[in-house]
Amino acid sequence: MVDFLARSVRKIPNFLVICYNIKMMRRPRTTAVPSTDIMDTDLSFSAISSEDDGEEWIPSQPKQKATSRTARATSAGEKKSTGKRPAKPKEPKAPKEPKISKAPKQLKPRAPRKPAAERKTQAVRKQKAPVATTMAAGVSGSQSEGGERRTQAECPQAEVSGTSRVKAERVSFIVTDNQVPSLGGLRPKKEEEVEEDFTFGESCPKKLKTSHACQGWPTSSSASQAQSLRNELNMNWDVTQVLSMQTCVERWVCENIIKLLREENTVPFMVRYRKELINHMDADAVRDVQMNYESLCSLSKKTQSIIQTLNKDGVLSNELEWDLRSCRSADELDHVYSPYKKGSKLTKARRAKALGLEEAASALMDSPHTLDLSTWIKPGTEGLSTVEEVATGVENILADMIAKDPETLTYVKTLCERSSITIQSSVSKTALKEKEQEKAAQAPPKTKAEQNKSKDFDKFHLYFDFTCNVQRIQPHQTLAINRGESLKILSVKVNVPDRVKTDFTTWCINNRWRPKTFARGELIALIRNAVEDSFKRLILPFLTRSYRTKLTCAAEKESIAMFARNLRTILLVGPVRGCVIMGVDPGFRHGCKIAILSQTSQIQHTDVLYLHNSGFATRQKEAEKLRYLLLKHSCTKVVIGNGTACRETESFFSDLIARRFFHPLDVSYCITNEAGASIYSVSPEAVKEMPELDPNLRSAVSIGRRVQDPLAELVKIDPKHLGIGTYQHDVSSGALKASLDGVVQECVSFVGVDINICSEMLMRHVAGLSAGRARSIAEWREQKGPFINREQLKLVKGVGPKSYQQCAGFIRLNPQTLHSMKASCDQPAAPEEKPVAKKGKGKSTANVPPSFNPLDQTCIHPESYHVAQKFLALVGGSVDQIGSAGLRGCVESKVRASSVEDLASTLQTTPETLKLVIDGLTQPPGFDIRQNFGQADFKRGIVSMNDLRVGTVLTGRVDNTTLFGAFVDIGVGRSGLIHKSKITMDKLPVSQRRRSLALGPGERVEVRVLDVDTERGRISLDLIRVLQ
Repeated sequence: MVDFLARSVRKIPNFLVICYNIKMMRRPRTTAVPSTDIMDTDLSFSAISSEDDGEEWIPSQPKQKATSRTARATSAGEKKSTGKRPAKPKEPKAPKEPKISKAPKQLKPRAPRKPAAERKTQAVRKQKAPVATTMAAGVSGSQSEGGERRTQAECPQAEVSGTSRVKAERVSFIVTDNQVPSLGGLRPKKEEEVEEDFTFGESCPKKLKTSHACQGWPTSSSASQAQSLRNELNMNWDVTQVLSMQTCVERWVCENIIKLLREENTVPFMVRYRKELINHMDADAVRDVQMNYESLCSLSKKTQSIIQTLNKDGVLSNELEWDLRSCRSADELDHVYSPYKKGSKLTKARRAKALGLEEAASALMDSPHTLDLSTWIKPGTEGLSTVEEVATGVENILADMIAKDPETLTYVKTLCERSSITIQSSVSKTALKEKEQEKAAQAPPKTKAEQNKSKDFDKFHLYFDFTCNVQRIQPHQTLAINRGESLKILSVKVNVPDRVKTDFTTWCINNRWRPKTFARGELIALIRNAVEDSFKRLILPFLTRSYRTKLTCAAEKESIAMFARNLRTILLVGPVRGCVIMGVDPGFRHGCKIAILSQTSQIQHTDVLYLHNSGFATRQKEAEKLRYLLLKHSCTKVVIGNGTACRETESFFSDLIARRFFHPLDVSYCITNEAGASIYSVSPEAVKEMPELDPNLRSAVSIGRRVQDPLAELVKIDPKHLGIGTYQHDVSSGALKASLDGVVQECVSFVGVDINICSEMLMRHVAGLSAGRARSIAEWREQKGPFINREQLKLVKGVGPKSYQQCAGFIRLNPQTLHSMKASCDQPAAPEEKPVAKKGKGKSTANVPPSFNPLDQTCIHPESYHVAQKFLALVGGSVDQIGSAGLRGCVESKVRASSVEDLASTLQTTPETLKLVIDGLTQPPGFDIRQNFGQADFKRGIVSMNDLRVGTVLTGRVDNTTLFGAFVDIGVGRSGLIHKSKITMDKLPVSQRRRSLALGPGERVEVRVLDVDTERGRISLDLIRVLQ
């Protein structure tokens, strides 16, 4: 029997080799190479297989099989690697396989992938010509398509040099220059496709246009630039790779955005004039990448500061420094650094290490058969006086080691991902005790603070017994729970199932923290106690903090994004131009403040009318005065603020309009949001703009101007005071301010400003300009007269080449405004340019033309003027025809005859630049992107809340959108709520189905009344459709 088994074992290697060769012969080839290469490759493969049969195919080492197959497939010209590890297997990896799960194993090698990818790209570049020739003749179509998708999703930097470069990146060998079809001409190439598939293979819903074939220029930074960026951050991970994983944006796009940001380019400039580099991403997506990049940079700075602090304290070790530099989030960094903080209490592990028990803990894991805890006893020394104290100290050290081990933390996180983790909130003991005391006293709260506290308690009744899975909890629920916890009304905890603890303990004892040699029963029990103590005392709080932090960050991010979308919507509301407007700030005791504004927003008259709380004679007298003012200034539009006495004022105007009191004028009115008007009226900017007006009258002016030109007026007010967001006081103030400032800059820049008439407040929000530069431009304009062309901006103090590049495309010069201003000036503007050479160092008028350039009134950037001139010559037009119907017809016929791509190639420019040039040349003079957005709704009648009935269909306009629904003004003085569950895909236009909640302030909707609660003043609505 023994001899038979021995003979059978000796035959197994040859049998396996035969089976493998048969399998390889049956496998369909995916790479087509020239016939001579195929013949030689097969012969070489057979020779190698016969030589290595006795050494490679050993049954006792099954893992060598896949490795050998990989090596042979690579040398034979196989295009796809079959093994999951490199060609040379490392011996230390074998014993680790039973104790490493799939997810942790794939996460570990991410950091060093970038240098390997760069070396791979450089190797392909050295063989550019032969690889291109070979691939053109040999690569099959089906494999090329599959490889294209994999290359774009996994290694976007491989797409630099077109199709040949992409194909060269996919092959697993490199052909030498002489292209000899032999084994010597094939060099194995290292690939890590498994890790790339894990990182980029899955489809991510956050990928915008970057998930498709590249629409821009996929450029990859050189190895020296990438290394310099990594050395600057001085971390163990690649910032581009981490940024790509966090934002789900291709790596080459992240590289370009980082490069543009380091060159001090603004987001509006990148979105409009660098589309090909950012792959047509919108401003929100670019801003998201920017914020993540800045957070990574701040994390790097914080890490360097911590390392310096620990180095001064003398507690920094190589292992600790490596752990600190490997952290990818502030939460991980805090977990590693918290035991070493000066202000923190000395941990149990550090006290045990101070007693010298670290060597005993190491011996427990390395050589437990030699460990005798009784030898560590030191009578009279606290912590070492008994065997129990020594064992406790060793347990504490081991528990600390377990809690800080990256592999252990990765495994426990994987267990949590497979389990149902819930977050639970309940009434806190403090709030419950206070509520019971109030009931016992049987007296209503007297002070205002007590009343507000009682109201706050009732607001959180939905969360008194609330439980939800962390994967399904909504952002507004997270923020509500956080607010209730901060007010000490709610008590919050994260529930981790007991199964996680059981599986974790079993894995640690049997795999990761299993002693290397035999251990006695009491030592095994000590290790078990250390694992359980580490999970309960260290790992579980870490998991709780981690989940709470992730949920809070995600909720804050969504809240800020909602705030930004609402702000963009109200800033881009279409202006009401060409008519005189009366702004009304309603009030009871102090009267209604009114301001009549001209067509250009100039103040014509201000007054105070007492329309309420007065007798009939007084009201009739005020009505006559009101009619006189409207007739005198030919005003037909009245704008009423939605503050105190709004409904009464609206009723007053509605009654007068119904009686045709203002005949022959056809007067109508609208209600606008007056949030922030009172704050602005007492601000320094308002005092400077309207020094002689009373603050109450300034509010009326602001209310009227919000309808005439919403963008120009609302930029004067802090966005946080506009009342368009939710939980704005519960999110990060810095992140909120940065996001809102970016939205304001984006809107102002994309709309454009007329440099000769815009206010200083509006000008400072243009991309590339600051408060100081805006002030310098305003001073230059006052001293030298109006600007004649964009080039004159270079003469302004503080506007350097970079500032000019960023702002020039968003500055407009309206020829009509320029002509009227020049006509009103006594002195011509041209002679005033020469003395400007004295205006600061290096400013000269030698290269500044003194004439008006018609292209300065378009969105075309000065760097593309030569392209515009060539295109005009190509279509047979001139700059004097900009915006005319004739030029538009010529351009359209030319584009139909030849595609934009062909025209761009003829003009030696990019299609994106040419499209922008075409838009600038064909748009009519004075074009405003806001003309496609809705304006304020003016009406003549009023409807009360008592008139509503369930099932009534109404038309309204969205006032505000929140994380739980949208509030709609239906003209009854109280906004109704469309819950987010009623906003479904089938009710939305196709263009709005990708947006969160898909609705924004100012959008007109058709709704149905579901419920009317007159006591609580609540109206529930159902969305029927969005009106276009």
